[in-house]
Amino acid sequence: MLEVRTLDAFHGHAQALWDVSLDVGDAEIVSVMGPNGAGKSTLVMAIAGLLRSVRGQIALNGVDLAEVPAPQVCSHGVAIVPEGRRVFAQMSVRDNLLLGAHRRGARAEHAQTLARVEALFPRLADRTHQLAVTLSGGEQQMLAIGRALMARPRLLLLDEPSLGLAPVVMDEVFDAITTIRADGVGVLLVEQDVERALDISDRGYLLIEGRIVTAGTAAQLRGNAEVRSSVLGL
Repeated sequence: MLEVRTLDAFHGHAQALWDVSLDVGDAEIVSVMGPNGAGKSTLVMAIAGLLRSVRGQIALNGVDLAEVPAPQVCSHGVAIVPEGRRVFAQMSVRDNLLLGAHRRGARAEHAQTLARVEALFPRLADRTHQLAVTLSGGEQQMLAIGRALMARPRLLLLDEPSLGLAPVVMDEVFDAITTIRADGVGVLLVEQDVERALDISDRGYLLIEGRIVTAGTAAQLRGNAEVRSSVLGL
C-alpha cells in the first residue's frame, strides 16, 4: 500500500532525512523507532503532505503523494494524528469528529463511521456535547484518533499516541490501534514506548540521525542489539 523510496526531507536548508525507504501493507502495523531528534515526526509530516521540501517517492496505492497538492493528500486515503493531539478545544466532541469527515467519500458515510468510532471509544459517546478542552489528556487522544478515522483512511499515521498518558489509558489506546488494524487500515506508528509498540506491531524500522539503520519483524527488532542500545537503553 504505502511505498516510501529514497526519501530526503528538509527543514529549510537543513536536511532531516536521508535516503529513507519503508513500506506499510494493508492491515499492517509498522513502527518507526528512534531516539529524540532522529527524524520520526519529519517522516510522518512528509508522508501526510505537511512537509513539502522532499525528494524521492511517497506512493500510496500507486499514487505519488509527493506530487499531490497538500490539501488533497487526505482524499487519497491518508489521515494523521499529530503529536500533541491538536483537537479543537472550544468545539464539542461531536463537532470535532464531524470535522474529520470532510472528505467527499467520508461525508456520505459519516453516520456509519461515527457509530464505529463511538463503539471504539465509548467515552466519546458519553461526552458528545462536551467541549474538547474539558476532556482529559487520554480522552483528547481518543478524540484525535476518532477524528482521523472519520475520514475513512486506508493509512493512519500516529505520532506519539501515548505521550503523557496514564498506563491504563495507554492500554485503551493501543487496544484501539489493534482494532483499527483488524478493520483493514494500515498503521504507521511512531511511539516513544518501544516495548509497547513492538507488542502490537508486525514490523518496524529503526531511524537514527535521519537514516534507516535496521528493519525487521517485531520479534527481530526486540532482540536487535542496536535497538536495545539506542532506543531501549539496554
